[in-house]
Amino acid sequence: MNAPADLLVTNLGELVTCEPALGEGPLGVIKNGALAVAEGRVVWVGPASRLHREVVTCAEAREIDGGGRVGLPGFVDSHTHLIFAGSREHEYALRARGASYQEIAAAGGGILSTVKATRAASVDELVALARPRVRTLLEHGTTTTEVKSGYGLTTADELKMLAAAKRLGETQPVEVHANFCGAHEIPPEYTGRTDAYVDLVVDEMLPAVAERRLARYVDVFCEDGVFSVAQARRVLEAGARWGLRAKFHADEFVTLGGAELAAEVRALSADHLLRARPEGVARMKAVGVTATLLPGTAFFLGLPYAPARAFLETGARVALASDFNPGSSMGPNLQLVMTMAVSQMKMSPEEALLGVTLHGAHAMGLEEEIGSLRPGKRCDLLLADVPNWRYLSYYYGVNHVSRVIKRGRLVYER
Repeated sequence: MNAPADLLVTNLGELVTCEPALGEGPLGVIKNGALAVAEGRVVWVGPASRLHREVVTCAEAREIDGGGRVGLPGFVDSHTHLIFAGSREHEYALRARGASYQEIAAAGGGILSTVKATRAASVDELVALARPRVRTLLEHGTTTTEVKSGYGLTTADELKMLAAAKRLGETQPVEVHANFCGAHEIPPEYTGRTDAYVDLVVDEMLPAVAERRLARYVDVFCEDGVFSVAQARRVLEAGARWGLRAKFHADEFVTLGGAELAAEVRALSADHLLRARPEGVARMKAVGVTATLLPGTAFFLGLPYAPARAFLETGARVALASDFNPGSSMGPNLQLVMTMAVSQMKMSPEEALLGVTLHGAHAMGLEEEIGSLRPGKRCDLLLADVPNWRYLSYYYGVNHVSRVIKRGRLVYER
């Protein structure tokens, strides 16, 4: 131990470490567990009976009594669009009457309606709109999230969105990592000139984003009617030259080859994958790309779910995320996402929980810092009011989170 512990969390009915070597089963569960924290990082985990024999504390150490609750890593939501202006609840009613996502977009709704509202909003307004959304994420257990741009579609408006994401990360507890998604849609002023818009993304937007250090990742909506595989490759390779890691939308509505492209460019993750070929996901697995599935989107749009079992059988790492956005997944609750993964995609409860913790961290390239509870990692910890960890996806429609600790600091208590 490098430093005496300044925080002890004791009396946990179960401590789910997501580190198999530290406990029982694939989740590394420690019954009657405890953990010790120094300067925001985990320094010890184990049975509570050994805590005071093995851990040295500083004079001002705090102790949190878990009250028999389940402790587990903070959730990692690796795919969101939570910064936006405007609202699209009217589309929800149109969809219930049979309109497709593409039909709504063709009629002036969809992403471009959010673009219009977001272009009209200031950075201050975007931050004010996003802050309660992030608070909801926190209350439901998310301690780290990715946030995309992509509702600006001009250089100035994309920079505005990313500036809002940066400020959001600086002014509330949830850790925010920005993803430049300027190639999210073709703006109206570039209708019929997609290659020219890709020129703008590559030659003007990406350098401006990178020079200001406003994003960690680069994204593109690789989909029929939006950006082709060749156009997506160009954006992702340009992003890599600026030091941005690829994590992008792939094979959501049609089988376009996005999974294969993700393997080719060695992306951190390919997301959605409802129409991906298992052999494409196998290529992803071979080079370490995470398959990020977004069951909330299939649920909200009434689409078939991604074939998670076929992907898991390739050995691919599968993450789960919310895709929180105003048009196709207006829900930030990863506990509910886990339920969908188990009930609709036939993932095991263990696979679902790893999907929103350690595998979500892999999808963001943060697996050495977050996603599990082992000595050396940040102490991002949830306390859940459940008899055992399986209740998290089993008992659904309820928020089980009672406390959230971020970097060793209590940031939410119900």
